[in-house]
Amino acid sequence: MAAAAAHGGDYLRRFVAETEWYNEIVLSAVAPGDWWRGLPHPVQSWMRNCVGGYLLYFISGFLWCFVIYYWKRHAYIPKDAIPTNEAMKKQIVVASKAMPFYCALPTLSECMIESGWTRCYFNISEIGFSMYLVYMALYLIFVEFGIYWMHRELHDIKPLYKHLHATHHIYNKENTLSPFAGLAFHPLDGILQAIPHVFALFICPTHFRTHIALLFLEAVWTTNIHDCIHGKIWPVMGAGYHTIHHTTYRHNYGHYTIWMDWMFGTLREPEDILKKA
Repeated sequence: MAAAAAHGGDYLRRFVAETEWYNEIVLSAVAPGDWWRGLPHPVQSWMRNCVGGYLLYFISGFLWCFVIYYWKRHAYIPKDAIPTNEAMKKQIVVASKAMPFYCALPTLSECMIESGWTRCYFNISEIGFSMYLVYMALYLIFVEFGIYWMHRELHDIKPLYKHLHATHHIYNKENTLSPFAGLAFHPLDGILQAIPHVFALFICPTHFRTHIALLFLEAVWTTNIHDCIHGKIWPVMGAGYHTIHHTTYRHNYGHYTIWMDWMFGTLREPEDILKKA
C-alpha cells in the first residue's frame, strides 16, 4: 500500500498498462483496422467499456429470458405474468440508448485511478488476503448504503422521480418486468445509482480488478432482480423483494441485501404480500 499512497509514476503506470491491455484485447477483436489506436486512451477505454456493457446486457438478458420464458416455461412464472415481446423490445431500446452514458462512469473511475486520485491498489499481495476481504466488506457496505439512499432519494425528491426515475418505473407489474428492464433507466438515473462504487474508491482501499468486475457485474445483478422470481436466499435482495418495490414504490430500495431496508424501516417481505393475496 505504500507505493499506492505515494502515487509514484511507476506504480500508477501499472494501472494504465492494465487498461491498455483490456483495450487491446477488446477493440482489436471488434473494431476493423487500427484506426482506434490513434484515439486518446480515455476514449479507447470508453469504447471498450461500451462493448463490455452491451455484451453483458444482451448475453445475460437473452440467456436468462431463454431459460425462464422458453426452456423452463411456466416453471417459475405463471403464463399471465410473462412480459410481451413488445415490452421487452422497449426496455432494450431504452437501455441501449443509455449504455454509452453508463459506460462513461467506469471510464471516469479508471482515469481517476490511473491519475492516483483514489485509494486503489494493484495487487492483493500488497495488503494480504485477509485485509483484502476486510476492505472488500467495507467497500460493499458503503456501496449498499450509498445505493439505498440514492435510490430512496430518487423516489422522495419529486423532480428527480418525475424527470429521471419514472422512466424505469413504467415497468410496475409482473407482466411488464423482465431481465431487460434491469438497465432500462434514464442515463443520469443509472449513473447516479452506480456512483457509490466510484465514491467508495476515495474511502476504502480497493483492489483495481475487483472494482472493475463489480461495476460490470451490476449488469448481471440487475438482470436477476427484475425477473420476478423469488429466490428466497436470506439476506439477498432478490427479485421477490424488488418486484414489491416496483408495485408499492415505497419499499425495498436496497441493492444486494435487505439490511439497509431493515435498518431504515422500508423492508417489505414477499411473504407479507402472499398472506394478503
